[in-house]
Amino acid sequence: MPERATSRLTAAFRRGRPALVAYLMAGYPDRAGSLAALRATAAAGADVIELGVPYGDPLADGPVIAEAARVAREAETGFGLAHALQVAEAFGRDPGVEEPPPVVVMTYLNPLMRFGLARAAERMREAGVAGVIVPDMPPEAAAPWLAVADGVDTVFLAAPTSTPERLAVVTSASAGFVYCVSSLGVTGERAEVAAGVGELVGRIRERTGLPVAVGFGVGSAEQAAEVARIADGVIVGSALVRRQDDAARLGAFVAQLAEAVHGARSA
Repeated sequence: MPERATSRLTAAFRRGRPALVAYLMAGYPDRAGSLAALRATAAAGADVIELGVPYGDPLADGPVIAEAARVAREAETGFGLAHALQVAEAFGRDPGVEEPPPVVVMTYLNPLMRFGLARAAERMREAGVAGVIVPDMPPEAAAPWLAVADGVDTVFLAAPTSTPERLAVVTSASAGFVYCVSSLGVTGERAEVAAGVGELVGRIRERTGLPVAVGFGVGSAEQAAEVARIADGVIVGSALVRRQDDAARLGAFVAQLAEAVHGARSA
């Protein structure tokens, strides 16, 4: 399959090593605290930052992330997509961050539609957002968004239950990278990496030249290294959000993850 021109997001995975994708919740524990967390995560070596948007009905989010969203919404009344994009923009323009990693916004279809698809895409471009993940927007329903999202990579999800036909649809629609969901259910740390994730990564790679990043369930440096040996990127979420209210503690953990992920294939 012909490969699209390399985007800023895709390039973050093409550094001769696996990439660490760090998920943080915008506005948690408050707006200033989330900016401090972004700075600490960038300084500690994250290659990509996935920035969650607080939402009241987060179908894919486990309890840690759902609780962080609740706190963010209470800390600043009405904190949602517009505010998260303000955080992303402030981070991208922070003079204290020499080379900010690309930011991928994780939101849901309802906030996008309420904001207005064209307006949301334009605001993402203005804020310097590199990509977007919308778990409840399948490729078949994405045409209106894709029509206005030029310059913002839309990342779609592949699951363990995805058929070959489904993988073909997901990979052809995706830009930036393909999000490989390692296990069924919601986000959250697991005791061990799901069996079969390597086989799923292989099936995705048969259909695309885009990087494949694995998420859902990775909660330790050891697990991150295990996944990095088979995928192009490792997505860590709940384990980071649990530490997000303490930037120093968060940064130390991200540094451990980055060391594990970046060195996984040379170990």
